Amino acid sequence: MATIPRSPDSLSLVRSRIGERIAEIEQRASTLKPIDIRLKMDAIRAMAAEHGLLALEGLADYSAHHAMMPGHRQATRCALDHMSAALDSNSDADRTTILAAMAIRLH
Repeated sequence: MATIPRSPDSLSLVRSRIGERIAEIEQRASTLKPIDIRLKMDAIRAMAAEHGLLALEGLADYSAHHAMMPGHRQATRCALDHMSAALDSNSDADRTTILAAMAIRLH
């Protein structure tokens, strides 16, 4: 999917909206069903992909996939801990670094 060029103001608005979605997941993570976590993370992934937020897209994709696996609560908590760094970045290198940090932390 091609990314759409955005002005700094519109990208700030997108980051703010995604931040609100992340905050909602953080508040409700312990009570959400795995499928709900998956759907919410997939929605974040789609928004991030549309706006070129590569690090966040990768992290949300990872989290959406792992939401249905054993240990999903720990994986979700770990992903949420890295969300702010991913949200502030649009670098593919940051995506690799964040996913590597997740892998180390979870294993």
